[in-house]
Amino acid sequence: MVSSLNPVAEGAALRVNGVSKRFLSPDRSEFTALDNVSLSVKAGQLVSLVGPSGCGKSTLLRMIAGLETPGSGELLVGTEKITKPCASRGLVFQDPNLFPWLTVRKNLQAGPTARGVRKDTRQEVDEFLRLVGLENFADAYPHHLSGGMAQRVALARALINHPQILLLDEPLGALDAFTRMRMQDEVLRLWQARGTTMVFVTHDIDEAIYMSDSIVIMTPRPGRIEEIIPVELERPRDRSSAEFLALRARILKMLHFAGEEH
Repeated sequence: MVSSLNPVAEGAALRVNGVSKRFLSPDRSEFTALDNVSLSVKAGQLVSLVGPSGCGKSTLLRMIAGLETPGSGELLVGTEKITKPCASRGLVFQDPNLFPWLTVRKNLQAGPTARGVRKDTRQEVDEFLRLVGLENFADAYPHHLSGGMAQRVALARALINHPQILLLDEPLGALDAFTRMRMQDEVLRLWQARGTTMVFVTHDIDEAIYMSDSIVIMTPRPGRIEEIIPVELERPRDRSSAEFLALRARILKMLHFAGEEH
């Protein structure tokens, strides 16, 4: 069960206005990855992007992070246009990407150090280790950790920079089913504790319904937004409820994965 903690309200509103992006393919021909995508995310919301592989979900996430620039359109955090990477927008990948030569504690300290934060971060690191339940592993190295523990370190490492927006690119995709469900609750707990705006890419429909305030359904390439579905189920959510299963069936049908009706 997700604990109900009072949020710190670190989140910021996000707007994507008419964004398109083209790339060169290996044969030097151009293709459109995203076509006229517009999206508004309120501060503190958790929104999932769902769609077939190659529909531009990760490209959109990288543009929000400032790692890619749109061919047209604009992206804004609050009223500030996104033009480059910034610590206020954290990004967590499927692979935790921890520094193998650093302990858990020093992995967490790496972000503030890179930003030139001179103050002693030990107390803050301790706080985030407690937040993700790894205070007893502060001096462990990444190869000592399970997959779920390593991903919790990656989440803590992103959150210690106090991002207004946390971007998660299939961060649970490499975990086994049981660890994945536990980590879904972990992400939800951290989200509630920090009040961070989260944009979550996933191919797992159940995961999207279980976690999200709303689900953005994207079309095959060129990626467009087909529909934005609000998820109005009470938290914590029951994966076996009739409402949950009905929403799952609706999304699967929309993505053309449902069985044909006879």
